[in-house]
This record gives sequence, C-alpha cells and structure tokens, in this order.
Amino acid sequence: MNTYYLLPVTVLLTLFSVSESYFISIDAHAEECFFDKVTSGTKMSLMFEVAEGGFLDIDIKIYGPDGKIIHSGDRESNGKYTFAAHMDGNYKYCFSNAMSTMTPKIVVFSIDVGEKPKDAGGEEGDANQNKLTEMINELSTALTGVKHEQEYMEVRERIHRSINDNTNSRVVLWSFFEALVLVAMTLGQVYYLKRFFEVRRVV
Repeated sequence: MNTYYLLPVTVLLTLFSVSESYFISIDAHAEECFFDKVTSGTKMSLMFEVAEGGFLDIDIKIYGPDGKIIHSGDRESNGKYTFAAHMDGNYKYCFSNAMSTMTPKIVVFSIDVGEKPKDAGGEEGDANQNKLTEMINELSTALTGVKHEQEYMEVRERIHRSINDNTNSRVVLWSFFEALVLVAMTLGQVYYLKRFFEVRRVV
C-alpha cells in the first residue's frame, strides 16, 4: 500500500534529478560551455531554443571525454539531440556566438541525463521491483517531455510577443512620420498657393 503513495513522490524526485533547465546570455564573439559527468551507456539528451538576439541562431557542439565532437550544428535556432555515452567521463556542451559581431543571444536549454545502465542478471524475485522501476522511468520521461514542451511554448510566446511589440512600435512610428509628412505637404501647398495668388505691386 505504501508503494502507491510513494510512487508520485518518486516520479517527481526522479524528474527533478535528471532534468536541468537554464537561461543563459551569450555575448558576441563568446562561447559558453557546460559539463556533465556520466558513465558509459547512460542516455543523454540536449534540447535548446534561442529566445532573443539577432537572427535567433547559435552554434552548438557536443564533445566527448576524449575530445571528439559528438554533434555539431551551425546557426541553429532550436533543436534536440539524444545520444548514449560511449565512455566514462565529462561530456561538454558548448554554445558559441562567435558569428555575431555585436548582438548577444539568450538561449534556454535543458540537459537530461538518464539512469546509469544496470548490469544484466538478477533474481526472479526482483521482477516486480524492476517492473515498478520501469513504470517510474516511463512516467518520469513523459513528465520531462511535458515540462520541456511548456518551456518551449513559453520561449516561443516570448519571441512572438517581442516581435509583435516591435511591429507595433514600427507601425506607430510610421504613422507619426506619415502625419508629419502630410502636415508638411499641407503647409507647403498653402504657402505655395498664397504666393501664387499674391498680387505684386510695381512702384
């Protein structure tokens, strides 16, 4: 009976222990890197979205403990990459804004690290325990997906709101400029007509 009460708590603890989300600001010509130390066979996942700055693009690279590039992407706005650790050690995630001359970028990303791989074998009496663990992992994965989807929608909403605000500001400025042009043209026409019908007296 206690197992059913502990299940939601276990799922939530598992969720928060394997998922980490960050908002970072990357200056022009700068690079920010993050590290995760995992064991061989562990599943890892990276999801990112450029929230603000320039053309909403960023360069990304993932390095293994041996220094080899696992994944590389240039000028990407968002993406998700999943892989399994091929060896023990620190894995490095780098976001580069080197292509930008003066515009900083704001990036939101999350790193998911799965459970450590378990050795094969075991007693048959642990079958129920393993089944419960699998169910917890499945629920944790589903909740992590929902959490990431909410973060993604939040970022997209912020981007769209920023675009709408920028568009509204431009429309207001353009309308103000048009009004000034119309007033200037009206005054010019009045002045021209006044001078055209003005009677010049010759002394």
